[in-house]
Amino acid sequence: MNELLTAVRDGRTRDAALLVADLDRAGRKEALAGLKLLRKEARGWDWRERAKVRHPLLVAGAGCHTGAAACATWIGGQDLRDWSGIPHKLLLKVLADRDPVWLGDLSHRLAVRPTATSGTDFQLVQELARIARCPLPVTASVVEAWVASVNAVRLHDRKHQTLIGVLREEADLGVLAPRLFDGIEPPPGLYWYDRGDAVGTDGWPTVLATLAGEGLVERGALIDGALNRLLRGGRPGDLRFSLAVARALELTADEEAERVPDWIAMAADGVAPVAGHAQGVLTRLDTLGRLTTSDLADVSASILFRTEKKLVRAQLVLLGKVLRRDPASVEPLLPVVAEAFGHEDMDIRERALKLTARHLTTAPASLREELAPAAAQLGPMHRELARELFGDLLDDERQAPPYEEALPPVPALRPLGAAVATVSELVEEVAALVKTGSLETTPFERALDGLIRHSRSDRTALTEALRDALAGQWWLEDQPRSQVDRWFTSNPRGLDVVAAALLGRVSADAVKDGRARRTATGRCAHAALDGVLYARLWEAASLVRADRRAHPVPFLLATPTWHTGALDAAELVERLRTYRDLGALPGPVDFGQALLRVNRSGADHVAEEAALLGTAEGDRLAAWLRTAGPVAPVLPHGLDSDHPTRGGRHGRGAPGARRVLLPTAEGSVTAAEFPRAFHWLGHARHAHGNPCHHEFSARSEHWLAALPQDPDSVAAWLTPTLMYGAEEGMRGSARFLPRLVEARDGSAEGRPAGEATHLALAYGLGARHPEDRLSAVDALLLLAAQDRLDPALLGRELAILVDHQLLKINRLADSARTAASTGAYRTVLAVLSSVLPTLLAHEPAPRGLGEILAVAAECAERCGPVAGEPAAGLAAAAGRGGTSQLVRQAGRLLAAWGGAPGR
Repeated sequence: MNELLTAVRDGRTRDAALLVADLDRAGRKEALAGLKLLRKEARGWDWRERAKVRHPLLVAGAGCHTGAAACATWIGGQDLRDWSGIPHKLLLKVLADRDPVWLGDLSHRLAVRPTATSGTDFQLVQELARIARCPLPVTASVVEAWVASVNAVRLHDRKHQTLIGVLREEADLGVLAPRLFDGIEPPPGLYWYDRGDAVGTDGWPTVLATLAGEGLVERGALIDGALNRLLRGGRPGDLRFSLAVARALELTADEEAERVPDWIAMAADGVAPVAGHAQGVLTRLDTLGRLTTSDLADVSASILFRTEKKLVRAQLVLLGKVLRRDPASVEPLLPVVAEAFGHEDMDIRERALKLTARHLTTAPASLREELAPAAAQLGPMHRELARELFGDLLDDERQAPPYEEALPPVPALRPLGAAVATVSELVEEVAALVKTGSLETTPFERALDGLIRHSRSDRTALTEALRDALAGQWWLEDQPRSQVDRWFTSNPRGLDVVAAALLGRVSADAVKDGRARRTATGRCAHAALDGVLYARLWEAASLVRADRRAHPVPFLLATPTWHTGALDAAELVERLRTYRDLGALPGPVDFGQALLRVNRSGADHVAEEAALLGTAEGDRLAAWLRTAGPVAPVLPHGLDSDHPTRGGRHGRGAPGARRVLLPTAEGSVTAAEFPRAFHWLGHARHAHGNPCHHEFSARSEHWLAALPQDPDSVAAWLTPTLMYGAEEGMRGSARFLPRLVEARDGSAEGRPAGEATHLALAYGLGARHPEDRLSAVDALLLLAAQDRLDPALLGRELAILVDHQLLKINRLADSARTAASTGAYRTVLAVLSSVLPTLLAHEPAPRGLGEILAVAAECAERCGPVAGEPAAGLAAAAGRGGTSQLVRQAGRLLAAWGGAPGR
């Protein structure tokens, strides 16, 4: 056994295989125990040392296992394989003396393991099944491994130059090829070799179609597999292979006609590429007379409600051809066409109306009566033509229900809840946060407070349970103390450093050094707010290291009352009273953070109670509660949308002039009363737009929770992140906006949010990435629901950003369209009405203005225009002449506003 372990440690895989073959059953059992210990030991080694023993350890352990289940688990271990897969030939050699039934069992167990996806895994499973004379087990892992194996042969075997040459020699081709469509995602190797060209002459789809023609793969199975996968739906990238196979197979008219219900379902619900393909098939079937009018009506009713304009227009063209060709189809098809009167796109509505007008003259009177209610959905632009078609049936005087704005419910403040009561509950929360690195306010604050509480009352039980729960963390393994100290001193991350200090993995010197070093303010708000967090973590680390006599602190003062990070003033007074009774001194950073979180609105009576505590902290709290004003007052930028240094119609301007940011004045956080970690927050800050490495940080929630009573100050500090998100496209830059809107001072209820919040929202609405624009839309709707949105202010900020070329109009249009689609038409129209005069004044008209006008017109038609005259320049834009989208949408908005008759 010692010789075998030596061979494994030396990385001699072949020698290890030979030594295992010489062992009897008892010897293998004894060797296996040593191999398991070696495997556990290797997990703590340097990566180079681990790489050397992977394969010999894998081969030796597989040969020493006597049970198929345990052997499969060993072979499937992720830590025993590398980029090259597994040494399958040596594995077959050490398993050669096993019973065929045992080998068949092993083959099936390996096939179901999700990690067995390399080409060498497939070769092992295939050879085991061959030796056992059992059917090849076909699972998603096996199919993926087969694709990897084929690609590997194609790449490395000089005999084969093409994919089709490799596949023609595959013994299990007929079994495996139809299973390529089973998974949610296609095996990645289907695109790897061709660098994404799935439909090339030697790509998988084309080759499979050729092999089906040669009879090597059942054609019907490929057709069924591809179409069934398309029917199941999914992301476009996941369906690309199946769609390419369906096209490469070039189905005959009979094969397509057999599957009409499938094509209808794909056209109705499939992603755009799939729906477009299905629509083309149905169009061909109609040309051949193999699509019934009923089928056409069914599929049209679905397609005409899709948002893809190209699909809808194509379907209207097809319906027009059928209506001209077959007069009898008017009655079943025109009601379907009329459903498009409610489509969101004006051009679609106009096409549907004209198509109806073309064929309604020959229709019976009953059909005219049936279609009249649908015509009521048409806006003022098309009211005249609708009146010509339906006459008195179109009741313009009917009483429509009053418009009601649909806004989301105002999020309620969610309490953090009672402190963590048991060690087991605390350990579960701490382990989850350490492993994910999450800084979500509620679980993070509960866990941090829980560590302080239970390290004082249940230290032994806590450390034992925590050590077991965090097993596998690198800093808990047999690592040099100096290395762990250096890591945490430079990057405390989250609860890691507190847990490591509690478990004795961080030295007292490192804690002292960390507390001293994490007071740097940095140049940006991200570094400053991170510095506050790090100071809290190091202070907590020093508390959990102390024994009970030196650690009388019962809990943290800064633990929030609500999920936003806000702290109730009366609750803080009670906590200070408990501290006084126990003779405990608050941590300076903990108390400083508590002051920044406490709600000072209407807290005069609480200030009196704080003063009666008779402690220095009580006096400081009382003075703080009586202090008016934000931590960092936000100063106006003093810009307007007609400033001569602006970009846009005034020229691009200098780079410095294109930065629209807000400075902050000196606030109430003084150096005399707060620890150094907080000093940055109280100093006056110029609005600079220099990028920093924190822009992609996922810590935005803790940034907001540090100052939940001053969201406008935080908005001013974080606006550079949003500016670069709109200008340079950093993903995730606007993620914090909804939480920013939630984190509001109680005194701000019913009053509009500040200028910084509106400017941040304006940047977010113009963010490059759709998910960031969606975050901004959520924040916009929440502000409106709270009655804290100032549409005129937001419109002004948007206009300024447009003039500074910091906002693309098509992105703003997308955000506005998304917000309006939720039912907030009046809110969106109020904002757009404020920005439209600036956009309409640009010469030449900015790209995307037509889209903005279309959204505004849709809103005006839905809810009625906002009070006042139409936007300046709207009538001029509508009267330019021509049929451009800008002119048509300007006329539509003007008609909805009542400034001109519709046509």
